[in-house]
Amino acid sequence: MTSARRLHQLPGLLPFLVPALLTGGGVALPLLYLALRALEADPETLRDILLRPKNLELVKNTLSLLLGVLLFTTLIALPLAFLTTRTDLKGKRLFSILLTLPLAIPGYVGAYVILSATGPGGVLPLPRLEGYWGALLVLSLITYPYLFLGLRAAFLGLDPSLEEAARTLGVGPLRTFFQVVFPQLLPALLSGYLVVGLHVLGDFGTVSLLRYETFSYAIYLQYSAAFDRVYAAWLALFLLLFTGGLLLLEGAFLRRLSLARTGKGSGKKARSVRLGRFTPWAYLLLLLPVLLALVLPLYALFHLASRFPREHLTGLWEALSHSAMAAIPASFLAVGMALPIAYLAVRYPSPASRFLERLGYLGYTIPPLAFALAWIFFSLKSLPFLYGTLPLLILVLAFHFLAEGLGPVRAALYQVPRRLEEAARTLGDTPARAFFRVTFPLLWRGAVAGGTLAFIGAVKELPITLLLAPMGYSTLSTRVFGYTQEAMFAEAAPFALLIVLLSAAFVGVLLWSERRF
Repeated sequence: MTSARRLHQLPGLLPFLVPALLTGGGVALPLLYLALRALEADPETLRDILLRPKNLELVKNTLSLLLGVLLFTTLIALPLAFLTTRTDLKGKRLFSILLTLPLAIPGYVGAYVILSATGPGGVLPLPRLEGYWGALLVLSLITYPYLFLGLRAAFLGLDPSLEEAARTLGVGPLRTFFQVVFPQLLPALLSGYLVVGLHVLGDFGTVSLLRYETFSYAIYLQYSAAFDRVYAAWLALFLLLFTGGLLLLEGAFLRRLSLARTGKGSGKKARSVRLGRFTPWAYLLLLLPVLLALVLPLYALFHLASRFPREHLTGLWEALSHSAMAAIPASFLAVGMALPIAYLAVRYPSPASRFLERLGYLGYTIPPLAFALAWIFFSLKSLPFLYGTLPLLILVLAFHFLAEGLGPVRAALYQVPRRLEEAARTLGDTPARAFFRVTFPLLWRGAVAGGTLAFIGAVKELPITLLLAPMGYSTLSTRVFGYTQEAMFAEAAPFALLIVLLSAAFVGVLLWSERRF
């Protein structure tokens, strides 16, 4: 597209360009202000902050948890993906769905289940699991589905002729796996590691309830308890360096990979491996994560919810209504902000539109606690009338979950033929009018999917709600966190159970959107 044509179309694109720029600024500006707030410290204070021994402990704790969860999720997801794609087991589709359902359980609910089900008076006669091992177990069980889904898709896309060629050359099964199959799984592993790693680095509820101090937990303590906001800002920047490093590592590894087939024709379907006498053990391996990550939490939640005082039901409905009052407008706003960004990226691809699209995803890759802290500093300085209000909470939730709406909307937009808009343009419509008359009515499936994903994410969100909600404004997530901190497990159970049931809709939408888009 020539520069003259771009200038000619600019007035018609302003209804898309202006909101897209405002959205990109809304994601980026608070982060810039966070950096400026951190640099306000005088040289002596800055030296004291950077050289604190506590920082090394936080680095060690955070890295230990990150590497431990990546290792455990691999040990769980890799064999499960193989068993559900390359073997002769019955019911593989059902197991694939069951093994994905732990996505419906937020980390802080998993931590609540561990604390309530073990120790004195717990459902299980086990000592209470806290600290590193508790956080490792909970985060591994709720994040392995991200890795499992990617590896399962990779196994289904493998060309078995490569393995057959290796076997005809006398290479054994184990060596064939590591030399031929495993390299083909690396893209799925790396993308899964990125998602799992971002969840671990951004997790606050699990580590705080289980008393394992990582950067996220330390940020909250410094801001809410110690009131050291400069140190909290620096801790948030350290956490952003971790996530940025994770993104750079994943991109560097993927750039070096070249795994496409060079031969002609399409790949064959792999033969199912006959397990024989190992079949019962394979079923046990498939059932174990379902029991630990799904059945046990649901049993503990229903058991404890049955002891919930009936006179407190009004508090349950109040928390549900507060969650809905924040999540529903946030989901609509997220989809509304995603529409102009997706339209510019798909219909008018350029370095500028791609940059705006990346900014849209930036809010989701930033740890929620750091993102909330950036908005606190920014709003106190630039928008003081918004601080501590429901509109600010809704706005920040929408920015954070913008990526949830952007993906399905963009996918739906790719499926709308460009010629429909071109026909409207030849009749004299501007790009904006052609979009709203012709394209927008065809995007409803993507908009509904993206809005639902954003809604469920906003309902589950804890750190942003905890820091930005108005005084006395309690939601389902904050009630679970507050009651669990006080070891009031029966009181927390109905709130946690309601979150899980609502989050199950998220998994349903995820599976449905995979089939549609």
